[in-house]
Amino acid sequence: MSGAMGTGGWGMLRALGREAELGDHQLSRGTGRRILAFARPYRGEIAVFLTAVVISAAIGVATPVLAGRVVNVITAGGADAAGTIVRIAVVIAGLAVADAGLSLVQRWYSSRIGEGIILHLRTQVYDHVQRLPLQFFARTQTGALVSRLNGDVLGAQRAFTTTLSGVVSNVIQLVLTAAVMFTLSWQITALSLVLLPVFILPARRVGRRLAEMTRESFALDAQMNATMTERFGVSGALLVKLFGRPEVEARRFAARARRVRDIGIRQAMYSRVFFVAMMLVAALAQALTYGVGGWLAVQGAVSAGTVVTLALLLTRLYGPLTALSNVRVDVMSALVSFDRVFEVLDLAPAIVDRPDAVPVPAGAGRVEFADVHFTYPSAKDVSLASLEGVAALDRGGSAPVLRGVSFTVEPGRLVALVGPSGAGKSTASLLLNRIYDVTAGAIRVGGVDVRDATAASLRDTIGVVAQEAHLFHESLADNLRYARPAATDAELWAALAAAQVADVVRALPDGLDTVVGERGYRFSGGEKQRIAIARLLLKAPSIVVLDEATAHLDSESEAAVAAALQTALAGRTALVIAHRLSTVRDADEILVLDGGRIVQRGTHAALLAAGGPYANLYRTQFADPGAGPAPAG
Repeated sequence: MSGAMGTGGWGMLRALGREAELGDHQLSRGTGRRILAFARPYRGEIAVFLTAVVISAAIGVATPVLAGRVVNVITAGGADAAGTIVRIAVVIAGLAVADAGLSLVQRWYSSRIGEGIILHLRTQVYDHVQRLPLQFFARTQTGALVSRLNGDVLGAQRAFTTTLSGVVSNVIQLVLTAAVMFTLSWQITALSLVLLPVFILPARRVGRRLAEMTRESFALDAQMNATMTERFGVSGALLVKLFGRPEVEARRFAARARRVRDIGIRQAMYSRVFFVAMMLVAALAQALTYGVGGWLAVQGAVSAGTVVTLALLLTRLYGPLTALSNVRVDVMSALVSFDRVFEVLDLAPAIVDRPDAVPVPAGAGRVEFADVHFTYPSAKDVSLASLEGVAALDRGGSAPVLRGVSFTVEPGRLVALVGPSGAGKSTASLLLNRIYDVTAGAIRVGGVDVRDATAASLRDTIGVVAQEAHLFHESLADNLRYARPAATDAELWAALAAAQVADVVRALPDGLDTVVGERGYRFSGGEKQRIAIARLLLKAPSIVVLDEATAHLDSESEAAVAAALQTALAGRTALVIAHRLSTVRDADEILVLDGGRIVQRGTHAALLAAGGPYANLYRTQFADPGAGPAPAG
């Protein structure tokens, strides 16, 4: 009695706790149809699974009936009573064995269905997220996105395992049990159900109170997780050590942890009181069945076996009734989980290959910007309010970033883009790599419009060294092979030597197998940049983009990186974005951007002689002839 009632009752209480939360979620149109599309590949497994569930439910009802039959045979006696009892016992044992086998069948198929759906959803969402615009990642809370990939995908899985099997099993068990009980004695059955409202009505109030506590607990957990994520990262830990007050941090964290503890204790007591009350109501209902049934049996209205059967069936009636009283919440939970996953899948990918896309010619080196205009997409096109942690997305549009930019970089030449912050320099490099598509105009590589080129050929043709070289928390070899997975160790060492960083790696105890640490924090800024250059050399692109590659380096590191860049740029077309004008004095052409337009172009000497924005930038950086170059803007 306690096992069946405990599971069903706790599930009911948990569902009641989510009712208010689910009521605020508006499902998208067509959610049900899309869910069925995910289920279609598993329709055979689902059919077998549901068949096993139905048979198992029928066995659950048949066993108490047979137990009652045993009691009747015992009370009736007779010459063949012992043999009859043995035969019934054998049948009961056979049903038990069959039910055990069916439980294994259910588990096998529910696992296949659930894990298959998880695999399908996770891989589809992961692949899709990688194709979303860069702005999506800039606006999205990473933790919320990871939760969407984990929590909601698991919730969607439960739709085809726990929810589906629970609803079918409970409905079948309830119908069969009620039918048998009313057939045996409708009076006893009706009296047994009188106490059900006494249990359900208070449970709804307890569920709402638990929902409030659960939401507060989740919020506090999220705050603590955010605090730990920020403080335990290398940058956060350093900031706390330099400026923070450890005792204040500890007190703030402890206050939240204590509140979570208090909520946990109250939740445990609410749950226990609810469970005890549920058990009490069930025991009273069973006592009522024995009392009324026993009295009727003494009067000869029913048999003793009937009373036992009704008492046993009652244990299989309350559980399904309480579970099905909140089936809407269970179904809505599954639907909401699917809907939240579909929200992500419905975001439009940033870039997709056209059906007739062509590869960029091998070794292409010519880059052409033809009257390029660009405006970043609005928030509603690239993000979700639920992933940003805001009530509604910003509906305002962004201002144009590039306004009619035109220039050409011939093969093997170096062109520099300079100008104040926000002028559009880095945006131009993102458009060349087709991280975004131009709003108007065209960008061509090797004579092919990048929108007509295959993404793979464009990626192979263009290599980038960014302002901050990002390294994954993996081995150095794995980070280098990210550019060319088939590279040998000898090729890795050759690339590191060309990037002027091989000696640093050889000095490490594990060499190429050294795990670089989160974001590569085991290396200095200059070392990370040279490792990024080694990665670029392994890729061997014909066009190189340097986006502020030496912006935050000291003079010594800048000199080492500059030496590595000489190797990286040799014989390649280069587009260099720089604040430090000292790094672009030898460029074949310098383009000065301001307000999204090219306002000057020429060589370093010609631009200094002409005066204007470039000369002003130069004077700002080199106002003191003895001072080293300083960043502009």
